[in-house]
Amino acid sequence: MGNVLVFAEHQKGKIPKATFCAVTAGKELAKKSSGECYAAMLGSGVEELAKEVAGCGVSKVFLVDSPELEHHLADVYTTALAQIVRANGIDTVVGAATAAGKDLLPRLAARLDAALATDVIGINDDGTFSRPMYAGNVTATVELIGTPRVISVRTTAFDAAAKEGGGAVEKVSVDLTAGLKCMKFERFDETKSDRPALTEASVVVSGGRALKSAENFKNVLEPLVDDLGAAMGATRAAVDAGYVPNDLQVGQTGKVVAPQLYMAFGISGAIQHLAGMKDSKVIVAVNKDPEAPIFQVADYGLVGDLFKIIPELREELKKLRS
Repeated sequence: MGNVLVFAEHQKGKIPKATFCAVTAGKELAKKSSGECYAAMLGSGVEELAKEVAGCGVSKVFLVDSPELEHHLADVYTTALAQIVRANGIDTVVGAATAAGKDLLPRLAARLDAALATDVIGINDDGTFSRPMYAGNVTATVELIGTPRVISVRTTAFDAAAKEGGGAVEKVSVDLTAGLKCMKFERFDETKSDRPALTEASVVVSGGRALKSAENFKNVLEPLVDDLGAAMGATRAAVDAGYVPNDLQVGQTGKVVAPQLYMAFGISGAIQHLAGMKDSKVIVAVNKDPEAPIFQVADYGLVGDLFKIIPELREELKKLRS
Protein backbone atom coordinates (compact mmCIF):
# COMPACT_ATOMS: atom_id res chain seq x y z
CA MET A 1 0.00 0.00 0.00
CA GLY A 2 1.76 3.18 -1.14
CA ASN A 3 0.03 6.42 -0.27
CA VAL A 4 0.99 9.49 -2.31
CA LEU A 5 0.97 13.17 -1.33
CA VAL A 6 0.94 15.84 -4.04
CA PHE A 7 2.26 19.29 -3.16
CA ALA A 8 -0.40 21.66 -4.55
CA GLU A 9 1.40 24.78 -5.64
CA HIS A 10 -0.59 28.00 -6.13
CA GLN A 11 0.25 31.45 -7.46
CA LYS A 12 -1.58 34.75 -7.07
CA GLY A 13 -4.78 33.10 -5.92
CA LYS A 14 -4.85 30.58 -8.76
CA ILE A 15 -3.85 26.98 -9.32
CA PRO A 16 -1.32 26.76 -12.18
CA LYS A 17 -1.50 24.01 -14.77
CA ALA A 18 1.70 22.54 -13.32
CA THR A 19 -0.15 21.55 -10.14
CA PHE A 20 -2.84 19.68 -12.06
CA CYS A 21 -0.11 17.85 -14.01
CA ALA A 22 1.48 16.84 -10.70
CA VAL A 23 -1.94 15.59 -9.52
CA THR A 24 -2.15 13.38 -12.62
CA ALA A 25 1.28 11.92 -11.83
CA GLY A 26 0.31 11.40 -8.19
CA LYS A 27 -2.92 9.60 -9.08
CA GLU A 28 -1.07 7.38 -11.57
CA LEU A 29 1.55 6.47 -8.97
CA ALA A 30 -1.08 5.78 -6.28
CA LYS A 31 -3.00 3.50 -8.64
CA LYS A 32 0.12 1.51 -9.55
CA SER A 33 1.12 1.16 -5.89
CA SER A 34 -2.44 0.33 -4.68
CA GLY A 35 -2.54 3.37 -2.43
CA GLU A 36 -4.45 6.59 -1.96
CA CYS A 37 -3.58 9.94 -3.55
CA TYR A 38 -3.75 12.94 -1.25
CA ALA A 39 -2.74 16.57 -1.75
CA ALA A 40 -1.33 19.22 0.55
CA MET A 41 -2.27 22.89 0.23
CA LEU A 42 -0.26 25.43 2.23
CA GLY A 43 -0.98 29.14 2.34
CA SER A 44 -3.12 31.91 3.77
CA GLY A 45 -6.77 32.21 2.76
CA VAL A 46 -6.53 29.31 0.32
CA GLU A 47 -9.48 27.12 1.33
CA GLU A 48 -11.27 27.68 -1.99
CA LEU A 49 -8.14 26.67 -3.86
CA ALA A 50 -7.94 23.53 -1.74
CA LYS A 51 -11.52 22.68 -2.75
CA GLU A 52 -10.53 23.12 -6.40
CA VAL A 53 -7.73 20.58 -6.04
CA ALA A 54 -10.03 18.25 -4.09
CA GLY A 55 -12.32 18.17 -7.10
CA CYS A 56 -9.65 16.57 -9.28
CA GLY A 57 -10.02 13.05 -7.97
CA VAL A 58 -7.71 13.06 -4.97
CA SER A 59 -8.91 11.30 -1.82
CA LYS A 60 -8.31 14.26 0.47
CA VAL A 61 -6.58 17.63 0.60
CA PHE A 62 -4.67 18.43 3.79
CA LEU A 63 -5.04 22.18 4.27
CA VAL A 64 -2.68 24.24 6.41
CA ASP A 65 -4.09 27.77 6.37
CA SER A 66 -1.95 30.27 8.27
CA PRO A 67 -0.85 33.90 7.81
CA GLU A 68 2.72 32.64 8.27
CA LEU A 69 2.36 30.68 5.01
CA GLU A 70 1.21 33.62 2.90
CA HIS A 71 4.54 33.73 1.08
CA HIS A 72 6.41 30.70 -0.28
CA LEU A 73 9.34 30.25 2.10
CA ALA A 74 11.00 26.93 1.40
CA ASP A 75 12.09 26.17 4.98
CA VAL A 76 8.67 27.03 6.41
CA TYR A 77 6.84 24.99 3.77
CA THR A 78 9.29 22.10 4.33
CA THR A 79 8.54 22.15 8.05
CA ALA A 80 4.79 21.92 7.38
CA LEU A 81 5.00 19.26 4.68
CA ALA A 82 7.34 17.03 6.68
CA GLN A 83 4.84 16.93 9.54
CA ILE A 84 1.98 16.04 7.17
CA VAL A 85 4.04 13.25 5.61
CA ARG A 86 5.00 11.72 8.96
CA ALA A 87 1.48 11.99 10.41
CA ASN A 88 -0.31 10.32 7.52
CA GLY A 89 1.85 7.39 6.46
CA ILE A 90 2.87 8.92 3.13
CA ASP A 91 5.02 6.69 0.92
CA THR A 92 5.84 9.19 -1.86
CA VAL A 93 5.66 12.98 -2.15
CA VAL A 94 5.09 14.33 -5.65
CA GLY A 95 5.52 17.91 -6.84
CA ALA A 96 5.93 19.75 -10.10
CA ALA A 97 9.46 20.58 -11.28
CA THR A 98 8.72 24.31 -11.23
CA ALA A 99 10.87 26.99 -9.62
CA ALA A 100 8.93 26.53 -6.37
CA GLY A 101 9.14 22.75 -6.58
CA LYS A 102 12.88 22.78 -7.25
CA ASP A 103 13.31 25.06 -4.23
CA LEU A 104 11.15 22.98 -1.89
CA LEU A 105 11.38 19.28 -2.75
CA PRO A 106 15.14 18.71 -2.28
CA ARG A 107 14.87 20.38 1.14
CA LEU A 108 11.94 18.13 2.00
CA ALA A 109 13.88 15.03 0.93
CA ALA A 110 16.79 16.08 3.15
CA ARG A 111 14.46 16.78 6.10
CA LEU A 112 12.82 13.35 5.73
CA ASP A 113 16.12 11.58 4.98
CA ALA A 114 14.36 10.40 1.81
CA ALA A 115 15.51 9.36 -1.65
CA LEU A 116 14.88 11.96 -4.37
CA ALA A 117 14.28 11.74 -8.13
CA THR A 118 13.91 14.94 -10.14
CA ASP A 119 12.34 15.75 -13.50
CA VAL A 120 10.50 12.43 -13.70
CA ILE A 121 8.81 11.83 -17.06
CA GLY A 122 7.45 8.33 -16.52
CA ILE A 123 6.11 6.13 -13.71
CA ASN A 124 6.81 2.47 -14.38
CA ASP A 125 4.74 -0.53 -13.29
CA ASP A 126 7.62 -1.96 -11.25
CA GLY A 127 7.83 1.11 -9.02
CA THR A 128 10.77 2.71 -10.82
CA PHE A 129 10.80 6.12 -12.46
CA SER A 130 12.06 7.39 -15.82
CA ARG A 131 13.92 10.68 -16.04
CA PRO A 132 15.98 12.36 -18.78
CA MET A 133 19.76 12.78 -18.55
CA TYR A 134 22.39 14.47 -20.70
CA ALA A 135 19.98 17.07 -22.10
CA GLY A 136 17.40 14.40 -22.92
CA ASN A 137 19.71 12.16 -24.95
CA VAL A 138 19.42 9.37 -22.37
CA THR A 139 16.41 8.23 -20.37
CA ALA A 140 17.44 6.72 -17.05
CA THR A 141 15.39 4.23 -15.05
CA VAL A 142 15.70 5.15 -11.37
CA GLU A 143 14.78 3.07 -8.34
CA LEU A 144 14.33 4.85 -5.01
CA ILE A 145 15.09 2.63 -2.02
CA GLY A 146 13.07 2.99 1.16
CA THR A 147 10.25 5.29 2.16
CA PRO A 148 9.27 8.02 2.17
CA ARG A 149 10.41 9.04 -1.29
CA VAL A 150 10.26 12.43 -2.99
CA ILE A 151 9.91 13.05 -6.74
CA SER A 152 9.44 16.10 -8.93
CA VAL A 153 7.73 15.58 -12.28
CA ARG A 154 8.29 17.33 -15.58
CA THR A 155 4.87 18.81 -16.23
CA THR A 156 5.13 18.49 -20.02
CA ALA A 157 5.13 14.70 -19.56
CA PHE A 158 1.73 14.53 -17.80
CA ASP A 159 -1.69 15.84 -18.81
CA ALA A 160 -3.47 18.22 -16.45
CA ALA A 161 -5.94 16.47 -14.14
CA ALA A 162 -9.58 16.99 -15.05
CA LYS A 163 -12.33 17.86 -12.61
CA GLU A 164 -14.10 14.70 -11.48
CA GLY A 165 -15.29 15.52 -7.97
CA GLY A 166 -14.27 13.44 -5.01
CA GLY A 167 -12.00 14.48 -2.19
CA ALA A 168 -12.69 16.38 0.99
CA VAL A 169 -10.63 19.16 2.55
CA GLU A 170 -9.22 18.50 6.02
CA LYS A 171 -7.73 21.37 7.97
CA VAL A 172 -4.62 20.33 9.88
CA SER A 173 -2.39 22.10 12.37
CA VAL A 174 1.40 22.08 12.23
CA ASP A 175 4.20 23.66 14.23
CA LEU A 176 6.06 26.13 12.00
CA THR A 177 8.51 27.36 14.63
CA ALA A 178 11.58 25.59 13.24
CA GLY A 179 11.03 26.89 9.71
CA LEU A 180 10.34 30.45 10.79
CA LYS A 181 13.70 30.56 12.57
CA CYS A 182 15.50 29.93 9.28
CA MET A 183 13.78 32.23 6.79
CA LYS A 184 11.96 35.56 6.73
CA PHE A 185 10.09 37.10 3.80
CA GLU A 186 11.54 40.44 2.70
CA ARG A 187 10.04 41.22 -0.69
CA PHE A 188 9.11 39.74 -4.04
CA ASP A 189 10.33 41.54 -7.16
CA GLU A 190 7.83 40.53 -9.80
CA THR A 191 8.28 40.81 -13.55
CA LYS A 192 4.85 41.90 -14.74
CA SER A 193 3.55 41.00 -18.18
CA ASP A 194 0.21 40.83 -19.96
CA ARG A 195 1.43 37.85 -21.96
CA PRO A 196 0.62 34.26 -20.94
CA ALA A 197 3.06 32.43 -18.68
CA LEU A 198 5.84 30.77 -20.65
CA THR A 199 5.22 27.29 -19.25
CA GLU A 200 1.44 27.45 -19.81
CA ALA A 201 1.13 29.20 -23.18
CA SER A 202 -0.23 27.30 -26.18
CA VAL A 203 2.03 29.35 -28.49
CA VAL A 204 5.64 30.28 -27.73
CA VAL A 205 7.80 32.52 -29.92
CA SER A 206 11.51 32.39 -29.09
CA GLY A 207 14.53 34.30 -30.28
CA GLY A 208 18.23 33.56 -30.23
CA ARG A 209 21.47 35.50 -30.29
CA ALA A 210 20.90 36.20 -34.00
CA LEU A 211 18.49 38.96 -32.98
CA LYS A 212 21.67 40.85 -31.99
CA SER A 213 20.25 43.22 -29.37
CA ALA A 214 17.61 43.88 -26.73
CA GLU A 215 16.16 46.53 -29.06
CA ASN A 216 15.58 43.94 -31.77
CA PHE A 217 13.84 41.63 -29.31
CA LYS A 218 11.56 44.54 -28.41
CA ASN A 219 10.99 46.04 -31.86
CA VAL A 220 11.16 42.97 -34.11
CA LEU A 221 10.15 39.87 -32.14
CA GLU A 222 7.75 41.26 -29.52
CA PRO A 223 5.21 42.60 -32.07
CA LEU A 224 4.93 39.11 -33.60
CA VAL A 225 4.58 37.61 -30.12
CA ASP A 226 1.67 39.96 -29.41
CA ASP A 227 0.10 39.38 -32.83
CA LEU A 228 -0.10 35.67 -31.99
CA GLY A 229 -1.13 36.14 -28.35
CA ALA A 230 1.94 34.09 -27.50
CA ALA A 231 4.50 33.89 -24.74
CA MET A 232 8.05 34.98 -25.51
CA GLY A 233 11.07 32.75 -24.95
CA ALA A 234 14.78 33.00 -25.58
CA THR A 235 17.95 30.95 -25.68
CA ARG A 236 20.59 31.01 -22.98
CA ALA A 237 22.93 32.86 -25.35
CA ALA A 238 20.37 35.68 -25.70
CA VAL A 239 19.87 35.79 -21.93
CA ASP A 240 23.61 35.77 -21.22
CA ALA A 241 24.06 38.60 -23.71
CA GLY A 242 21.57 40.67 -21.73
CA TYR A 243 18.97 40.90 -24.49
CA VAL A 244 16.14 39.56 -22.28
CA PRO A 245 15.68 38.64 -18.59
CA ASN A 246 16.55 35.09 -17.53
CA ASP A 247 12.95 34.16 -16.69
CA LEU A 248 12.39 33.88 -20.47
CA GLN A 249 15.10 31.26 -20.97
CA VAL A 250 13.97 27.98 -22.54
CA GLY A 251 16.25 24.98 -22.26
CA GLN A 252 18.05 22.56 -20.02
CA THR A 253 18.99 25.27 -17.51
CA GLY A 254 15.84 27.31 -18.14
CA LYS A 255 12.18 26.39 -18.53
CA VAL A 256 10.83 23.29 -20.23
CA VAL A 257 7.86 24.00 -22.50
CA ALA A 258 5.63 21.91 -24.74
CA PRO A 259 3.14 24.30 -26.41
CA GLN A 260 0.93 23.52 -29.37
CA LEU A 261 3.15 25.78 -31.50
CA TYR A 262 6.80 26.70 -30.92
CA MET A 263 8.40 29.23 -33.26
CA ALA A 264 12.19 29.59 -33.17
CA PHE A 265 13.81 32.62 -34.80
CA GLY A 266 17.57 32.81 -35.13
CA ILE A 267 18.06 29.75 -32.92
CA SER A 268 20.69 27.29 -34.10
CA GLY A 269 19.38 24.44 -31.97
CA ALA A 270 22.03 23.68 -29.36
CA ILE A 271 21.27 20.47 -27.51
CA GLN A 272 20.65 22.37 -24.28
CA HIS A 273 17.93 24.46 -25.92
CA LEU A 274 16.33 21.48 -27.65
CA ALA A 275 16.00 19.76 -24.27
CA GLY A 276 13.57 22.50 -23.23
CA MET A 277 11.26 22.56 -26.26
CA LYS A 278 11.55 19.43 -28.40
CA ASP A 279 8.27 18.02 -27.02
CA SER A 280 6.32 20.92 -28.58
CA LYS A 281 3.48 19.70 -30.80
CA VAL A 282 4.49 21.77 -33.86
CA ILE A 283 7.92 23.38 -34.24
CA VAL A 284 8.61 26.12 -36.78
CA ALA A 285 12.21 27.25 -37.28
CA VAL A 286 13.67 30.22 -39.18
CA ASN A 287 17.44 30.38 -39.57
CA LYS A 288 19.98 31.62 -42.10
CA ASP A 289 22.04 28.45 -41.81
CA PRO A 290 20.53 25.52 -43.73
CA GLU A 291 22.66 23.15 -41.62
CA ALA A 292 21.38 24.47 -38.28
CA PRO A 293 20.51 21.57 -35.91
CA ILE A 294 17.13 23.15 -35.16
CA PHE A 295 15.91 21.97 -38.58
CA GLN A 296 16.36 18.34 -37.48
CA VAL A 297 13.54 18.67 -34.95
CA ALA A 298 11.42 21.26 -36.78
CA ASP A 299 8.14 20.31 -38.46
CA TYR A 300 8.47 23.36 -40.70
CA GLY A 301 11.76 25.07 -41.50
CA LEU A 302 12.52 28.21 -43.46
CA VAL A 303 16.05 29.22 -44.44
CA GLY A 304 16.23 32.99 -44.47
CA ASP A 305 16.84 36.27 -42.68
CA LEU A 306 14.53 36.65 -39.69
CA PHE A 307 14.62 40.45 -40.05
CA LYS A 308 12.89 40.07 -43.42
CA ILE A 309 10.71 37.08 -42.62
CA ILE A 310 9.13 38.38 -39.40
CA PRO A 311 7.69 41.57 -41.02
CA GLU A 312 6.41 39.47 -43.94
CA LEU A 313 4.81 37.02 -41.54
CA ARG A 314 3.12 39.85 -39.67
CA GLU A 315 1.72 41.20 -42.94
CA GLU A 316 0.28 37.79 -43.79
CA LEU A 317 -1.30 37.57 -40.36
CA LYS A 318 -2.95 40.95 -40.90
CA LYS A 319 -4.36 39.75 -44.23
CA LEU A 320 -5.78 36.61 -42.61
CA ARG A 321 -7.45 38.64 -39.90
CA SER A 322 -9.01 41.07 -42.38
